[in-house]
Amino acid sequence: MGNNTAEFLISLGRGCADMSGCEHLIDLVNVDKVFGQTTVLNNINLYIRRNEFLTLLGPSGCGKTTTLRIIGGFEYPTQGDVIFEGKSILKLPPYRRHVNTVFQKYALFPNMNVAENIAFGLKIKKMSGSVISEKVEAMLKLVNLSGYGKRSVASLSGGQQQRVAIARALVNEPRVLLLDEPLGALDLQLRKEMQIELKNMQRKLGITFIYVTHDQEEALTMSDTVAVMNAGEVQQIGSPEDIYNEPRNAFVANFIGESNILDGRMREDYRVEFADRLFNCVDKGFRDNEPVDVVIRPEDIKIVPASEELLFGTVRNVIFKGVHYEMLIEGAGYLWKAQSTVMSETGCRVGMDIAPDLIHVMRKSEYSVNNETDRADEIGGDMFIRPRRGIYAARVAN
Repeated sequence: MGNNTAEFLISLGRGCADMSGCEHLIDLVNVDKVFGQTTVLNNINLYIRRNEFLTLLGPSGCGKTTTLRIIGGFEYPTQGDVIFEGKSILKLPPYRRHVNTVFQKYALFPNMNVAENIAFGLKIKKMSGSVISEKVEAMLKLVNLSGYGKRSVASLSGGQQQRVAIARALVNEPRVLLLDEPLGALDLQLRKEMQIELKNMQRKLGITFIYVTHDQEEALTMSDTVAVMNAGEVQQIGSPEDIYNEPRNAFVANFIGESNILDGRMREDYRVEFADRLFNCVDKGFRDNEPVDVVIRPEDIKIVPASEELLFGTVRNVIFKGVHYEMLIEGAGYLWKAQSTVMSETGCRVGMDIAPDLIHVMRKSEYSVNNETDRADEIGGDMFIRPRRGIYAARVAN
């Protein structure tokens, strides 16, 4: 893949300095995809390890499904290559690749029962009846549908049909399972249950799962690795913890969880200025006085008694979220979102204490520069100016 690609992957938060030290199963190398005049994928470089649960996460139209379809052989890149265990598979049709796909629409055969649906691929391979029966029963057990083999698929719930589709894909023993938003049609509670089941299946089988979703919770719950995509490019790759705690740019910080994102200035290593105050932080490597984005998660703001030595403000809105209270606080010229297990009444003054290691400093990105147009929001009868990108810590309207 070359040194340049290695450095690019490392810059995204993913990669080994010695690329030979990573157990790659699939490599996407300089992949572009253009439909007409529209560039859907722009120079995608991404590798997937053996036995890894990797999620492609991003908003609609970011290119994640196209990436999945290129791996599966349902689309061909305009430029670039797909490498499987060191060999190009671009010329191989889908049925000759060691992958199977589960789509959001299950595409089960309505004229076949559950067992017949699962056995379909095995019959195409002309396996013996005894082997087929053994494999089907094993799959039914794996997806918690033992005893359902003779049922009509039309009689099953959405979640059960989803399990049948997964079993039909897994019974062929693929090296890689591709999942294109397979839980999108399920209700919230069932989605949460299936998230756990899918991760358990992947661990039991020891095969690679490549999962596409726009749902942050799904990605953070199930994945070993998350690749965040936007506008046809990979923005950041890393573990769920790294993606959440150390976002690479404003898009990632805003898309993964909720964030207060503020304009700041890096005065020097370990010292950043925002909200008209100078704060200690743990970041370095910026130019002195470089303009930056500062990210502070709502749960990282500690609500304390108001003090001139700290950021302070007035609580404008309080919402009970079950495990915590979510508060909007007007202070230091901004509207902040904070979370606390202790409620502060609307109208009271509070202090906001932020530990140095909970202040995350990022370089300005094209996303943050292009989303500075403000819009007015009414909260609690008052009008505030909040950035169009939907990020809190907005400037308060004069």
